[in-house]
Amino acid sequence: MTKLGVNIDHVATLREVRHAKEPDLVSAALLCEKAGADSIVAHLREDRRHIQERDLFLLKKAIKTKLNLEMSISPDIVKIACKLTPAQATLVPERRQELTTEGGLDVVANFKKIKQVCEKLKERAISVSLFIDPDKKQIEAAEKLGVKRIELHTGRYANAQNDSELKIYFKELKTAASYAANKGLDVSAGHGLDYKNTRAIVRIKTIEELNIGYAIVCRSVIVGLEQAVRQMKKLIENYH
Repeated sequence: MTKLGVNIDHVATLREVRHAKEPDLVSAALLCEKAGADSIVAHLREDRRHIQERDLFLLKKAIKTKLNLEMSISPDIVKIACKLTPAQATLVPERRQELTTEGGLDVVANFKKIKQVCEKLKERAISVSLFIDPDKKQIEAAEKLGVKRIELHTGRYANAQNDSELKIYFKELKTAASYAANKGLDVSAGHGLDYKNTRAIVRIKTIEELNIGYAIVCRSVIVGLEQAVRQMKKLIENYH
């Protein structure tokens, strides 16, 4: 069965609107676990717009599932990750002015820098994943780095404007996932996935895990966080 990682960044976004104590991130993470989340995902951005360093240490102590830290390759963030030692670190590109991550990490162009970061994280027994576009060259570069997992950026698929684009980007993801799996890589996917477009992605058997946050947090405003996670888990089960 495809696993579900729940990204709780936007629970923290709501808290940071007023720099308050609520909603409590640990409580949110525990509700996600109770509803069936297989991992908790949190992105410590360089500008600290939502997740804070303190949140990560509280989450690691409280949750029973895997903590997946999304992070840039900034030395400051790498230092925090090595101190935290999450079960997994997912390296992502980051630009200060972007609203959300706009594309995959360019492993080809930044191979040496990323390799250095991977080595530091591995020394701390942290499993490393690379968030990349569904592109063969990026997959090949990830393989050369010796990572065990990649996460395919599903943004183009999620933002498709018509059925033609949807088919093209779905095929792109399916081909990339198969290519990566044949190279022995574990494959995750995420970005922009919701309660509609996830149905097709679940049918790609070489994708083992989906990381979803914004859509779940949005639905939680209406039905509650626990129910929102349960609905996504049920959808995955039904369309698997």
